[in-house]
Amino acid sequence: MRLYATDTHNPADAGADERRVDGTPLVILHGLFGSADNWRSHVKQWQATRRVIAVDLRNHGRSPHGDGMSYEAMADDVLELLESLNLERVDLLGHSMGGKVAMTLARLQPARVAHLIVADIAPVAYEHGHDEIFAAMRHVEAQTPSSRGEANTLMAEMIDSTPTRQFLATNLVRDDDGVMRWRVGLDEIEQGYDEIIAPPGGDTAYPGPSLLIRGGDSPYVQTVHREAIEAVLPGVTLETLNGAGHWLHAEQPEAFREHVERFLQREA
Repeated sequence: MRLYATDTHNPADAGADERRVDGTPLVILHGLFGSADNWRSHVKQWQATRRVIAVDLRNHGRSPHGDGMSYEAMADDVLELLESLNLERVDLLGHSMGGKVAMTLARLQPARVAHLIVADIAPVAYEHGHDEIFAAMRHVEAQTPSSRGEANTLMAEMIDSTPTRQFLATNLVRDDDGVMRWRVGLDEIEQGYDEIIAPPGGDTAYPGPSLLIRGGDSPYVQTVHREAIEAVLPGVTLETLNGAGHWLHAEQPEAFREHVERFLQREA
């Protein structure tokens, strides 16, 4: 599957900077219901010193919709993108679901990954936890709102959190009839949800340098997960952003970037 990606090496991309600095490109993979657009502020900062490719994973953003949400399939999508860009080796950053895609790719093709950064996810299976989000998105879908405000009101019937509603609203686009529609492949994501909450793919450990940054207020990475993390990432450095939740890169962007940049300065 040919994924959509914003590439700062391409001057045609919005916000592209023609200054280029030699070094390993950084590839960014978003989380569930996210997109490359969520990483614009970070890309703007990082593109001053390196090439940055922010990816829309399958059934997300501007990428095609298709059946299957397994981590092996999504990692293959990213590898196909790297091949199309002639990128032999990259630094790889993934948040949440994107972190599991990143771990899968690193386990299957370790020579392609110089540094691996995982944001607030462990390589374990999780319980179902998005029922209210699916219900809210289906409610919006059924009511065909004509504005983001109407969509927000509909989501508020099922989701109390304003930040969560605002995050989901980034996936709304207006169709030719003026109706706000979800650009994500909601059917495919819901059908593949059991694959999304499963552990990442691959059978071996990633031997390269890895960093796992967790939010101190997030439930996704717990002490009980340490053994599973070290089995997949034996060289891992685990760091915590105190006061941050699951969307730590949005809640504490400067601190998040500092952790990433310090780690990327290490020799691979």
